[in-house]
This record gives sequence, structure tokens and C-alpha cells, in this order.
Amino acid sequence: MKNPSYLSVQALTKYIKRKFDADPHLMTVFVKGEISNFKKHTSGHLYFTLKDDQARIGAVMFSRSAKAMKFAPENGMHVLLKGNISVYEQSGQYQIYVQEMLPDGIGELFLAYEQLKEKLDKEGLFQSSHKKPIPPYPQKIGIITSPTGAAVRDIITTIKRRYPMGEILLLPALVQGMQSGKSIVEAIQTANNRQDIDVLIVGRGGGSIEDLWAFNEEPVVRAVFQSTIPIISAIGHETDFTITDFVADLRAPTPTGAAELAVPHVEELMERLLNLQNQLNREMVETIRSKQTQLNYLQQSYIYRHPHKIYEQKWETVDRWTERLHTSLERFLRKETERFRKLNHALAARHPAAKIELHKEKLRYLHERLNKQTQFVFEQKNHDFLHKVSKLDALSPLNILQRGFSVAYNEKGKLIKNTEALGPGEKMIVRVIDGHYYCTVDYAEKGERNEGKNDI
Repeated sequence: MKNPSYLSVQALTKYIKRKFDADPHLMTVFVKGEISNFKKHTSGHLYFTLKDDQARIGAVMFSRSAKAMKFAPENGMHVLLKGNISVYEQSGQYQIYVQEMLPDGIGELFLAYEQLKEKLDKEGLFQSSHKKPIPPYPQKIGIITSPTGAAVRDIITTIKRRYPMGEILLLPALVQGMQSGKSIVEAIQTANNRQDIDVLIVGRGGGSIEDLWAFNEEPVVRAVFQSTIPIISAIGHETDFTITDFVADLRAPTPTGAAELAVPHVEELMERLLNLQNQLNREMVETIRSKQTQLNYLQQSYIYRHPHKIYEQKWETVDRWTERLHTSLERFLRKETERFRKLNHALAARHPAAKIELHKEKLRYLHERLNKQTQFVFEQKNHDFLHKVSKLDALSPLNILQRGFSVAYNEKGKLIKNTEALGPGEKMIVRVIDGHYYCTVDYAEKGERNEGKNDI
């Protein structure tokens, strides 16, 4: 059996953590339980244990998520959590990292809310690219809400006060109860079947999550998303959020706020119109002044006072262009005639018979040049050879000996150049023109050469 490969505690813990993080069932979990061992760190992070009668799990909620809560958690509180499960490497414990926390009491509604919200978000229904712009000056504003609630009175009062020229169309619907979702969907479809509604306000007043639940139902949310008319959601108070708010083209914090977002204020319009009118008047006055100046200039111009001069100049221009046309035509004909002549000449020059004769003449010329060049090279090389033979003969040692000179060597055949080469008693060989002398040195005497006296 091979020796086992032992893992470090860190490596094992990292492996387990990767398993937790890769499990899709642990990426988003919904858990409910009781808080114990609650601690809020100075950094704003929350640390506690979530337990029930049978088990417990450590929990962490970082400050960025804790800031979104609308209540203060404490020991003994029953809560609903949304988060993911992972491993804290330093202790090797698995724990839940909380993203959202609500007090227990809304139970299944909260879970349904989160699940539908996550589903629609993955489908892309919340993306801003799907949002339709709200028309700046709507002629008819549709309102989908309860006809008896305070919300409809606030919306109508605000619109009439801000934008009295806008027409209001109330599309009554149930906004609470079992049939409210179906009623809202039908009202949205009715509005979209008309051709005269520019913007829709869909909403109601505040209430509990159960009261607002119709706006969290999938058919209502999809009807809002599919509406061709821009929709402003106005559901509950500023702190209330429904899934319809995420899908609507614009969310208002309150029904009154929706009315303010749907229509401009008449006083702002009047001021804008007044500014535009003043700007138009200034531009018209400036335009008239500019055109009047231009008219005066034209009336005083030479052409205006002598219009026939225009035609005279044009006739002159026509004559000039006609003359230029004739000149250009003649130049073109000459150029083309010359080009044709050159092409004809080039064609004749490229005729096979002419090319053959031309190459024969060229071959004869090259043959003569080759013969002359060969004769010249031969004579040059012969002259160089004779010159080098003459120089070689002049440098030959035999010629020196013929002039009466001799050459002395030691017994080893080395040339003797000075009196230090041999000493008394040593032998030397002296070569003359017809033989050699074998001599013995008695003594050596140094002295200057008697140059020129014995030259032959």
C-alpha cells in the first residue's frame, strides 16, 4: 500500500468551502428561527446564532445588508432570513451569511415575495432597458385604483391643481382581497385596448404586506411589464416596496408623488411658454432686422439697378466656355492623333520581323565587341606576364652573383648578415657564380661598408 497523501487543515477546509460555495442549493436559502447570542460589532456587522428546538447555526450579517433593515434585531426574536451557506475557514464552521432579515409573522408571503422577485429578476423584467419614457405633456391620464379610497382623491386633486388641461380617466379596480389581482390585470388590459391614454397610474394607499399583496402577484407584474402604455406605480408609502414597483416604468413614493411625476405644473408650463414666446419674439425681431438689412443691400446693389448686366456677363461666360471647349477639343484630337501615331510606330517596332533583324544586328555588335575584348584582354595579360617575368629576373640572386658578388652561409645554411654571426674558428661557406668556398674564420673586424667602390 502506498503512503497516504496527508492534507493540511487549511487545504481540507478550503476544499470543503469550495463544495459549499459551488452547491446551487446553498447559494440562496430561506431560513426562519430564533436569534440568540446576538452581537453588533462596532463595524456595523451583526453576529448571532439562529436556532430552533432541534438545531442551531451561526449567522453573520454584514453592515451593508444590515443598514437596509427597518427594525433592530435582538435576542429571542423570531426572524425570517435570506442568505447563502458557506464555511468560515479560520474556525472550520459552516454558517449562514444573511442578505435580508424580516421579523417572523409574514411567513409564507415573504418567501413567495422573494422567490417571485428572484425569478423575474433572472428573466430580466427589472432591467432599465425595458423602461418606457413618461410623456412630458400627456393629454389623458389613466388611473387604476379603488374609486373609494383616499389615493384616488389625492391623485385627482393633484392632477387638477397642477395640470387642469389634462383629462383624467378612472379605471376602477379592486386593490385588496382575493379578486384584486385579476381586477388590476383586467383594468390594465382595458387601458391598453384604448388608443387615447398617454400614461397610467397604478396604485393604492398604504397598508400591511397582506393589503398590498395583489401588487406582488405574478399576473399583475407581467401585465404591468407587457403594457404598451407607460406605467407609474404608486403603491403604499415611501418605505413600501412591491414587485410591481421594480417592473413599472417609474416608481412614485406615494399616490400624490405619482400624480406629480405624471404631469407638469401649469405654472411651470406658463413660465416656459412665456420664455419661449419672449425668445421667439427676440429671434423674429432679429430675423426681420437682418432680412431688412439684406433687402436694403440688395436694393442698392449694382445688379439690382442694372439687371441686364447679369445676362451680359452670362453670355460672355458662355462664349468663353465655348471657346475653351473648342480649344480643349482640338487639343484632345491632337493628343489622341499623336498617341495613335506612337502606338502605330510601337506596333511596327514590335513586329516579329523587325525584332529579329534588330536582334541580329545586336548579336553582330556583341560578337565584334567580344572579339575585341578578348584580344584586348589577351594582350593585357601577355604584357603583365612579361613585366612580371622581367621583375622576377631582375630580383634573381643568380644575377647578383654574375656581377661579381658572393653570398656567405654558416654550416647550417643560414645567411651571414653581420660580423656577430660567426666567431674565430667557425666554418663558413661562400658561394660564387660557379661554385663554393669552404672557409674557416680567423677573426672578424667591424667597419663601415666601402659602398660604391667595388660595384660592377
